Amino acid sequence: MLSVQNLSVTFTMYDQGLTQKQLTVITELDLEVRAGEVVAIVGASGSGKSLLAHAVLGLLPDNAHVSGAIAFKGEPLTPQRCQSLRGKEMALIPQSIGYLDPLMQVGQQVRRVAQLGGLSKRQATQTVDRTFCRYDLHPNVQQYYPFQISGGMARRVLVSTAVVSQAALVIADEPTPGLHPDVVKETLNHLRELADEGKGVILITHDIEAALQVAHKVAVFYAGTTVEIANVRDFFEGKIRHPYTQALWRSLPQNDFIPVPGSQPSPDALPVGCLFSDRCPWVTEACCAARPRFRIVRGAPVRCIHAENHHANW
Repeated sequence: MLSVQNLSVTFTMYDQGLTQKQLTVITELDLEVRAGEVVAIVGASGSGKSLLAHAVLGLLPDNAHVSGAIAFKGEPLTPQRCQSLRGKEMALIPQSIGYLDPLMQVGQQVRRVAQLGGLSKRQATQTVDRTFCRYDLHPNVQQYYPFQISGGMARRVLVSTAVVSQAALVIADEPTPGLHPDVVKETLNHLRELADEGKGVILITHDIEAALQVAHKVAVFYAGTTVEIANVRDFFEGKIRHPYTQALWRSLPQNDFIPVPGSQPSPDALPVGCLFSDRCPWVTEACCAARPRFRIVRGAPVRCIHAENHHANW
């Protein structure tokens, strides 16, 4: 359904005075999302997760230069096609509640999205009523403006806009922070149901545990690129390949609870070789010479020249 190949995103920015500089924030990124599949994207802040969503939906600012190829349903996703499909065939659950129109009642906003997706006025009203009930939003909430509801309620409204949209591709950008655990579970289950109905779902999250509950695959981002795309079962069977993925897994409280040493490199100071080289326990001189390409190791793509020789040891 969605194919992202060798994607790079560079911003033209002003440095000092009128001096311009180029800042590359996404580098040679790859991702595939099939119909009926939930692909979770995990990684630290600044790794390019939300920027990928904005690139796919054509929401990047004018100073962004995009290279590489993005295809949706087998056809190139041009800016014009993005505009025609956004909100209809492709829906976003944004990270910020600021996406809600402050001058429109929230129920009216969600109904409008449902109608843009092809539902009649009556069908849209019924769908919104069911969706608000599912997310524990009282019917009266539909009459409120965004400033009259809490942050958690606003986030549930944003989730509702995506699930009523009839879109074939749903991109959920951190949809669960600040929500009650029961609502988190319901939201994640609903995303999985959308996939079971044949939609493609991208779940962007910092929470690996949440991702593993509903995802089919996990794409691990680091410093603006994909370092591994693993099947969920690989995590539980000790088969994940990249040292950064293994470090993230071991940092969870129920595992070794070992923090990942060091920090992610800044976009304006990326190393020539492997982006993880200065933090990697497997690093050799060859790692610093050139950036590794994606290749298949034990059935899944990984960006590491040593992945074949190192296995998880938990």
